[in-house]
Amino acid sequence: MERSTIVRVHDGLHARPATRFVKLAKSFESDIELVKDDRSVSAKSSVKLMLLGVKENEEITVRATGADAIEAIEALIGYLENPHAGIEDDGVVQPPKPDAGKPAANRPAHGPAADGALRGVAASEGVAVGPVYGFFPAEIKHENRPLAANAIADEVLRLKQAIATVQKRMDASLSEAGLADSDRGIVAALKDIANDDELTGGAIAIVEGGIDAVSAVIGATSKIASDFATMDDPYLNARADDVNAVGRQICLALLGQEDVNLDTIAEGSILVAEDIGAWDLARAPLKRIAGVICGHGGATSHVAIIARAHGIPAVLGLGRAVLDLKDARTVALDGDSGAVFADPDTAVADRFQAAIAKAEAEKRALTAYKDVTPRRADGTVIDIAANIGSLEEIDAAKEAGAMGVGLFRTELLFMRHIHLPSEDLQAETYSSLAKAFAPHAVIVRTLDIGGDKPIAGVDFPDEENPFLGWRGIRMCLDRPDIFKPQLRALLRAAVHGNIKVMLPMISGVGEVQATKALIEECAGELAAAGTPFAHFDLGVMIETPAAVLIAPALAREVAFFSIGTNDLTQYIMAADRLNPTVAKLNDVTHPAVMAAIELTAKAGVDAGIMVGMCGEAAGRPDLIPAFIAMGLTELSMSPSSIQRAKKCVLDGSKSA
Repeated sequence: MERSTIVRVHDGLHARPATRFVKLAKSFESDIELVKDDRSVSAKSSVKLMLLGVKENEEITVRATGADAIEAIEALIGYLENPHAGIEDDGVVQPPKPDAGKPAANRPAHGPAADGALRGVAASEGVAVGPVYGFFPAEIKHENRPLAANAIADEVLRLKQAIATVQKRMDASLSEAGLADSDRGIVAALKDIANDDELTGGAIAIVEGGIDAVSAVIGATSKIASDFATMDDPYLNARADDVNAVGRQICLALLGQEDVNLDTIAEGSILVAEDIGAWDLARAPLKRIAGVICGHGGATSHVAIIARAHGIPAVLGLGRAVLDLKDARTVALDGDSGAVFADPDTAVADRFQAAIAKAEAEKRALTAYKDVTPRRADGTVIDIAANIGSLEEIDAAKEAGAMGVGLFRTELLFMRHIHLPSEDLQAETYSSLAKAFAPHAVIVRTLDIGGDKPIAGVDFPDEENPFLGWRGIRMCLDRPDIFKPQLRALLRAAVHGNIKVMLPMISGVGEVQATKALIEECAGELAAAGTPFAHFDLGVMIETPAAVLIAPALAREVAFFSIGTNDLTQYIMAADRLNPTVAKLNDVTHPAVMAAIELTAKAGVDAGIMVGMCGEAAGRPDLIPAFIAMGLTELSMSPSSIQRAKKCVLDGSKSA
């Protein structure tokens, strides 16, 4: 069986998307291939998948043979058609700016810069000055040692043991509580490479040909890395560094060594390296690192992604010029322009320090709003909450000063497991969330899943437009075997007193009433079993034009509204928000969209219920005053926007 589609995964099947695709493919027994043009590769090999060079908006075919072929194709096509679907969260790393991959010399310089600077790729914005911490581990070289025929089997076994050792080290790294969620996805992608047949099988074949294991690994990784390096996609070019980094770790395991680590780096140091693996950087004490300079890499490399995720300025791709910094005592780097200064003179250092002071002042100024409770001019509290999708994001939200959670996306809990999560697992997750943010409210969105977001255990129909299909509340009401365990779990978690629940994709009052009936049925079942539970406030997301037009009727049925501006905009404008050719129509400031928001707010205010917003627009300083004026009293957003939003509300109340 086979089916073709257009790939909608952002930037195509590069490292982490390929890892997630492979993980999903491996959950099926069928043999699965991905076909592009005249080439086909196994969908269960991330390396082969990446080397196929599948880009966004390209047509590909998924081919499956086996007992669960239909289910496999439906799930994999669903993933490919939705750039936001995934088995695990990638965090909140922002993509590089449109010109971030260009050489710094061809880009407009921002911030401190002067003649005499070394220039590389501006990979993560910001400026830094600090002492050099050199990271130049010894190179592992080919031995090209021939093996006697009777030694080959032992050498193959030794290689397999080394691969297993690297796997265990990466598993241990993934289990570390301090590993950021975004970094976790990168380490998982590296682990997948370390276990890929293209690499391991290639190395084993070389050993079986009579060459020592270290040389075999270097040879196999060099070939794969070379294949990546010749591709015309910058994301896939950058995977060459990942393959080499994994190969190095296997070689070190063969030699009984561990790589030089970064545990001893001093606070405020600039990490300078000819090359550094993403795994090494992800495990480093990142809070101590003021900046990163590297000879290899670019704006799409995993080192750059990690740096951006942690707000660390970075200049990569310096080439051999990075060796000029090896003996420097201090270094200044400008992550906006790609300029690097070894032992900067007083004038350059003063410019950098002034820029750093200005940035820190702005950051400190916003930090002052962390624990502030913003109010309207009339004294009404405006809750500034966080949008999150996993428990790993709790710390970042609390650190930013989130006043609860305005949107907890439960689909990630379903996507990251091969089987449907149990009621107990869900109850534990929702309870942990409630306890973490008490006494603030935590709004949990029931399963918002559809044909564009595959999960195990649900067969979705073939739909021309999944955004208009069997998704959200529509699917849940049709599948009480999935919906009721979630509702029971939420009732159990509600004993903590701050759980609220909202329903996605509502288009009629009947959907709310049917859900209420199921909730009562679930409450009866829990009571009969003697399981503690409590009732929760029930609300709806306003994201369809139908919900806007019947908002007064919905307001009589529920305790709150939450406006989902992302989907509401695409439905109001009849423009797929994933289609770049109509991207300009996806504008929340369009009069039609703003009118829909205002109609919703009026209906909620007139009914005396809370009206909030959990779309991307909620964090926009240029729109927050208008939303507050409409009567919204809760705004939920990415944690990085929270402090700025609080400031905006307070500034607006002062000027009112």
